[in-house]
Amino acid sequence: MKTIVTQIRRARRQRRVRAKVQGTPERPRLNVFRSARHIFAQIIDDSQGRTLVAASTLEQAVRAQAAALKKQDEAKAVGKMLAQRALEKGLKQVVFDRGGYQYHGRIKSLAEGAREGGLEF
Repeated sequence: MKTIVTQIRRARRQRRVRAKVQGTPERPRLNVFRSARHIFAQIIDDSQGRTLVAASTLEQAVRAQAAALKKQDEAKAVGKMLAQRALEKGLKQVVFDRGGYQYHGRIKSLAEGAREGGLEF
């Protein structure tokens, strides 16, 4: 019962954030999803409904290091990997969509990693 209430509250926060944050071809949206074990990030162009770049802790590059890292450090590595891939595709500026999560912990670490990697938001 508690998890259902938590999911409903997050969905409401997500709708509020999404009403203000819109990805364009010039400034696509950096979307974050956090599960209990993993974190996923993707850069989306909402005008076309297309994912341009994605990264997650499920990928081999992060999994190789994951045994020695904390979840926050994994999130930072995902942020840096996402930024590197975005820069390769010529994306420099994005808008950050925290997906209804509070901006702390793994979400904040991912954002800091993306900024360190060269993304601007």
